[in-house]
Amino acid sequence: MGTTQLETAPEPKYWHLKTVISEALDSDFAVGEILPNERELAARFGVARATLRQALEQLELEGRLQRRRGVGTTVAPPRMGVDVSTTQHQWPGVGEDTAWQAVDGTRAIAPPAVSRLLDVEADEPVHVVRRLRLGHGQPVAAELLYVPASSVPALSAMDAPSGQARARGVLRELQRLALCGQDRSVELGSARADDAKELDRLPGAPVLVVTTRYLTEGGISAVSVATYRADTCRLTFGDSGDLQIAS
Repeated sequence: MGTTQLETAPEPKYWHLKTVISEALDSDFAVGEILPNERELAARFGVARATLRQALEQLELEGRLQRRRGVGTTVAPPRMGVDVSTTQHQWPGVGEDTAWQAVDGTRAIAPPAVSRLLDVEADEPVHVVRRLRLGHGQPVAAELLYVPASSVPALSAMDAPSGQARARGVLRELQRLALCGQDRSVELGSARADDAKELDRLPGAPVLVVTTRYLTEGGISAVSVATYRADTCRLTFGDSGDLQIAS
């Protein structure tokens, strides 16, 4: 078979520069350290600023760098593991899940896809708990947990009027149920405006969307839709060894 044009194409200059900068990040910079400005970096590596920008953008996509508004470009910390196994069954707010912070709780109409998963009427309000997860001092994931009123019948408006009090009340009542299992799906998506604001990203930035269904004897009692920054997280599979998918 003859050699294709693609196979003989030279490596783009920015791709080689990305490798050089990556090695420099390992040897010359610490996690969280702010990189010099583009002019200084271009002079250091002897390249045009346009080539430098391409290399920096690729390193940001790979999670090696972070661009933070008002701060600059910094060396990213190691990616946070996101366990997507279904071997361990626990309600939100229990065990390692306490890394999440309950931010708000309200009653609202769930998106149609979520209503179908919960088997509730499209116009039936459900409890919505909004939670946030931090990693190395910055937001790395945002979650919306949808819970039908039938799953937490003991929750009263007096016990949890609104905001964090309602969120904590919903989580507390869920933990009274016997959890039979859970399943998850993972998709690569783009940050919507509200997700981007919470995660300090630009709209359209790559994210991992993890949807979890919590199963009890009565059926699906809650659905979680968690959005993770794709540049700071990697998927792991619980006790299955070192098998990982980094994105």
